[in-house]
Amino acid sequence: MGDVAMTVPVLRAFTEQYPKIKLTVLTRGFFKPFFRDLENVSVFAADLKGDHKGFFGLLELSKDLRILGIDAVADLHNVLRSNILKIFLLDLKPIQIDKGRAEKKALVKGKIFEQLKTTHQRYKDVFEKLGFPIKDLEPSFPERAELNPKTLELVGKDTKSWIGIAPYAAHRSKMYPLELMEEVIKELSKRYNILLFGGKEDAEYLNALESENITSIAGKLSLDEELDVISNLDVMLSMDSGNAHMAAMMGIKVLTLWGVTHPYAGFYPFHQDENNVLLADRTKFPKIPTSIYGNKFPEGYETCMETINPKDVIEKIENIIKKPY
Repeated sequence: MGDVAMTVPVLRAFTEQYPKIKLTVLTRGFFKPFFRDLENVSVFAADLKGDHKGFFGLLELSKDLRILGIDAVADLHNVLRSNILKIFLLDLKPIQIDKGRAEKKALVKGKIFEQLKTTHQRYKDVFEKLGFPIKDLEPSFPERAELNPKTLELVGKDTKSWIGIAPYAAHRSKMYPLELMEEVIKELSKRYNILLFGGKEDAEYLNALESENITSIAGKLSLDEELDVISNLDVMLSMDSGNAHMAAMMGIKVLTLWGVTHPYAGFYPFHQDENNVLLADRTKFPKIPTSIYGNKFPEGYETCMETINPKDVIEKIENIIKKPY
């Protein structure tokens, strides 16, 4: 989800600088709302569990894509499935992303500790190789969405600042301890409205946290409706996860908390202040980053985020809310 969301600011810049070029995004149908406000961008939903499953399914997918009359292919994913698909589209001379796997491996092995090229820049590099360089201009973002009656009934119309909080991540090593997050939520709810984000599998826990000024939207809204809510936030508090990138692509300020992963790998949310981040203590956990995605770490490193003090999280959030762009 995060990788897909990170394409949006780049595609928005592309469409603004090349308004006569039509883009077709090949992705899972679930992600279609991400691209809803982009001019000259359509979404082709891959049916990866049906017609487009497996090797021969990808062959059929290539045929379906050719019907669209595509002139070029930009592979922003560079995984096994996209590489197989490109075999069937070789005459279009596809350009694929350089994920920088060698330097990322050096980063997690401790051979280097420096900022690598951002994922957003890697996406831009693909388009430049296709002949469409994207200039670094002041980014634009969609307007705050008008909430439908169903959503307003859920989140309310209170004029206090709205703070979105997404406590979960794909791996425990990337998650701020829930007991510490509860401290943050409880304290912030004294002054702000808190909206809790998560998947359906997280709903039971997040629903149990609901009280005055705390509302869980986990599993209660469509992705379209969630994006509408995110567009109205004053700030999003997130792990190194998809919610951070969803908020950033909407132009919302994001505070990210990092465990065994690190912004140096290139996954810092788009157009965020460099201070909008809190990191686990590398003096106590010197092998950070232990992996790019947080799925690999030495014994004991799963607790590294305990070194982030809840008071620091609260202070950062309040400073971000008070600071204009």
